[in-house]
Amino acid sequence: MEKDLFILQQLVTKDFKIRYRRSVLGVAWSVLNPLLMMIVMAIVFSTIFAQGRNGSITPEMYPLYLIVGNITFTLMSESTSSALTSIIDASSLLKKVKVHRFVFPVQKALFSLVNFAFSLVAVALVMLWFRVVPTWHLIWLPVVLILLVTFCMGLGLLLSALTVFFRDIRHLWSVVITAWTYFTPIFWTTDFIAQMPRILQLVMYANPMYNYLQFMRDIFLFQTNPTAFTLGMCAFWAVLAIVAGYLVFHKTEHKFILYI
Repeated sequence: MEKDLFILQQLVTKDFKIRYRRSVLGVAWSVLNPLLMMIVMAIVFSTIFAQGRNGSITPEMYPLYLIVGNITFTLMSESTSSALTSIIDASSLLKKVKVHRFVFPVQKALFSLVNFAFSLVAVALVMLWFRVVPTWHLIWLPVVLILLVTFCMGLGLLLSALTVFFRDIRHLWSVVITAWTYFTPIFWTTDFIAQMPRILQLVMYANPMYNYLQFMRDIFLFQTNPTAFTLGMCAFWAVLAIVAGYLVFHKTEHKFILYI
């Protein structure tokens, strides 16, 4: 166990150094990127989506609505996309050193969590600019992050195992992420769901990221406790993902060496 933790630490540190190597602003990009994305998306979508059907999101609060949703979804998309090829990318190491293979996809989720932590600085700046005072409801933040990272780890384990045998998943997943982005209320408000056909409403509410975004916005934007339904759905998706990911990964990992 100690060996795995040490390897995880080294891999996260390595990815961190590689990402910001030869970058003038370095880690500041983890703060600037969500801020710049928020500004662009706010300019493009504010007149269309800022005022929902019931007026639940005011134009002044829309930038905070955007940035919280964007960084939450980015944590998932970044961690799963990088975990996808984690086993293949580590092929040379796996052929030489005996190490638990699950370390590599799990490390990608942890690295994305580190980037997410820097993104929270951008959220704090937006809250300061719009004079949104944080409340005690932020004590829920570790809970939602544990559930979300567990969900990401599960997806990462599943995707990394499948990609070893089916390399086309690398291309397919980018399409899935793009579609998932539009089916998740990142830049459009949840008020629009009520206007959708019943079948689409069910798809939206069954979307795991809908629940995680709702959880994050409850504690940052609406400053309230997450509902029992939201908490339950986040826990359900986290458990389902990690169990499915572990079972598929564990069942197939002994064959990895033949395909990498």
